[in-house]
Amino acid sequence: MENETLHIIDYLIILASLVISVGVGVGFSKSQSNTSKYFSAEGNLPSWAIGVSIFATLISSITFLAYPGDGFAGNWVRLVQGMMVPVVVLAGIFFIVPLYRDVIGLSAYEYFEKRFSYFARVYSSLGFILAHFSKMGSVFFLLSLAVSSMTGIDTYTVIFVLGIAVIVLTLLGGMEAVIWLDVIQGFLLIFGGLITVAIIAMKLDGGLGTVFAISAAEDKMSLGSMEWDFVNLTFWVMAINGIFYTIQKYGTDQTIIQRYLTARSDKEAIKASIMGVVMVVPVWAMFMFIGTALYAFYQGSATLPEGLRADAVFPYFIMNELPVGVVGLIISALMAAAISSLDSDLNCLAAVGVDDYYKRFRPDSTDEERLHMGKVLVILSGIGAIIVASIYVSAGNKGVLGTVFALYAIFSGGIAGMFLLGIFVPRANKQGLYIGVAACVIYTAIALLTSTSFTIGGESKILLDLGPLNYTQHKYMLGVYSHIVLFVVAWGASYFFPAPDIEHRLTYAGWKEMKAAQNAGS
Repeated sequence: MENETLHIIDYLIILASLVISVGVGVGFSKSQSNTSKYFSAEGNLPSWAIGVSIFATLISSITFLAYPGDGFAGNWVRLVQGMMVPVVVLAGIFFIVPLYRDVIGLSAYEYFEKRFSYFARVYSSLGFILAHFSKMGSVFFLLSLAVSSMTGIDTYTVIFVLGIAVIVLTLLGGMEAVIWLDVIQGFLLIFGGLITVAIIAMKLDGGLGTVFAISAAEDKMSLGSMEWDFVNLTFWVMAINGIFYTIQKYGTDQTIIQRYLTARSDKEAIKASIMGVVMVVPVWAMFMFIGTALYAFYQGSATLPEGLRADAVFPYFIMNELPVGVVGLIISALMAAAISSLDSDLNCLAAVGVDDYYKRFRPDSTDEERLHMGKVLVILSGIGAIIVASIYVSAGNKGVLGTVFALYAIFSGGIAGMFLLGIFVPRANKQGLYIGVAACVIYTAIALLTSTSFTIGGESKILLDLGPLNYTQHKYMLGVYSHIVLFVVAWGASYFFPAPDIEHRLTYAGWKEMKAAQNAGS
């Protein structure tokens, strides 16, 4: 960076944003008297606030940095995943929300226990835990690198300070503070993005017209190749991946499902979910556009340091092209994007820990004891995330977290397939599911081993070479296939065992019958 330190005004703006974040947690601390209040705000929040919170949770520092990096270096193919979100959500949200609000107490994974067995609950909840620790590490890592490069503050110091702030506000304020803070941070994020676009337009000869002209000439806003090719990163790879990503996110992810429970009614929860979807796709597109606009900007008179990574271009622009005050505002928006994702993760990880495990092993515990354990888990989860992020930094984006991602892919793959199986296949039983999970884990492990290479003596070798049986398609498709393998194998295997005796409300067919009966009665 040419400017290695910030102006005092920018530091004050950043400090103020952190103080406000912690202050919101302190402000709600006195009302956090029971687990219902702490984890679901006693189901008494307005739909618009929940909708903004869902939006803010889906946005993180990954969006703030990776999307502009993609828009700068390539095209918009990775936006296709996000474009699938409204398609899938609008198709299923009118069933999914009432299902969870009726069936579960707090944990999304309670559904899997009622539909199959406690093993299914443990398998899916552990998948959530591993995935979100990996995600939190990535969020901390990207944010710390960006803030460190812009301010000169040590990377580990950024992780520690932000981590402590997130722990304190989540610990004190519970889900109520998380959602209202998400509202503030969500609008700050949007405002920061819009200011950036406006400043680029003012600085660029020809304004945004130049961006569109260069983009059209170089196909920078392309959504990828339309060829039916699963080996390369094509439109179809991202579209199919996006469908299963949305099913897993809105159908099995605690951070989203817990928000369904904070609404006053099914109708309000559905409105909130739709609102979150309506907001998030345009914002993802805006940050992709920022990357494309930066590409156009640096094609002109402005120059970049040689060897600068694509995901570092936006931070470089912030430090060298934005005026004093605006720099602090944009960095605050970047930090807000991280906080709005991390505080939700901490509260939801604690909710899963209490509901799926603590209550299981201490069924006679009081609500006060469960609340205390929830707060302990918030602290432990926050410390764990700080440690994972620090390891990630010391490993230089390689090493330990790569192992974490691999373990998650092996042991938690297929959760969306499990959800679809439980909802749409009444004949599916727990024995069939066990076989499906085993097949999914074995398939995913073989696919990873036959597609991961290492270097010995300058020669690249595959960890497990099975010749024509090696996995050769794009790794984004691996997650898709894991869901399909679990679904298909479990469905078929279920016919070797007796039909299950399950509640009607746990399947889509049963839900439709119940709804038809209710309509006939009214």
